[in-house]
Amino acid sequence: MSDAAPTHVVRHYYVDESGDGILFGARRNLLVGEPNHPGNFILGLLEVADIQALERDMNDLRGRLMADPYFFNVPSMKPGNSKTALAFHAKNDLPEIRMEVFHLLVRHEFRFTAVVKSLHAVLAYVRQRNQADPAYRYHPDELYDHAARLLFRGRLHKDREYAVVFARRGQSNRTRALAENIERVRDAFCMKLGIPADSRIVVRSAFSHEHAGLQAADYFLWAIQRLYERGEERYLNFIWPKIALVHDVDDTREKGYGRYYNEKRPLTAMAVKGRLRI
Repeated sequence: MSDAAPTHVVRHYYVDESGDGILFGARRNLLVGEPNHPGNFILGLLEVADIQALERDMNDLRGRLMADPYFFNVPSMKPGNSKTALAFHAKNDLPEIRMEVFHLLVRHEFRFTAVVKSLHAVLAYVRQRNQADPAYRYHPDELYDHAARLLFRGRLHKDREYAVVFARRGQSNRTRALAENIERVRDAFCMKLGIPADSRIVVRSAFSHEHAGLQAADYFLWAIQRLYERGEERYLNFIWPKIALVHDVDDTREKGYGRYYNEKRPLTAMAVKGRLRI
């Protein structure tokens, strides 16, 4: 019988968003429903089994593409432009590069989970709140934190330690607020189950170019947003085996808590047809 101590497992989560949750412009003009303004806010969590292997493969792919004469003089491939040469980002990457990244992703072991919020539903909520409380002022952080609570529910109690990296946008650093938010989620869930809330959660904020996991999460989010905004399924279909769950919170046609899409119920353009103003 072996006396070896049990392996200390650290579960790695990478969290990114698609859409910014902004409802109004600088002059209080309504942005929801405007062309080129996403109608949905999506928060996604990518669980990566082997982050070192993903980092290595992404760096190798980027190096190979940078050296390929086919991409000579392509602006996004120039180091000074802080785009593909710095990090993979589905919105900025050329179609040929997207294909390479998608093929890389399906070779790795992932579990991706996402929460989808309709900005039309958020707008309706904000207007209702303002009628009841004229002093209420909406802030996109409110939407982000709500989506994070849904996203992390039931995902912080099984292992001894969790390493969570949130994508950082601009100069804002909300690391402490994000950590406190998901710790409360863990505590409430464990209290409901009657188990100790003793898992260690290490939270960091980082820019996408600092972590391959964030770049991979961006690609999953882009594929989901592409389906919701344009009805394009092929990107999402290609990576669907890596997706564990998509919770469309505001699709309440069947249940008040929304719709869940998973292996048995795939997310398709037909499935979301008729949803609240997608």
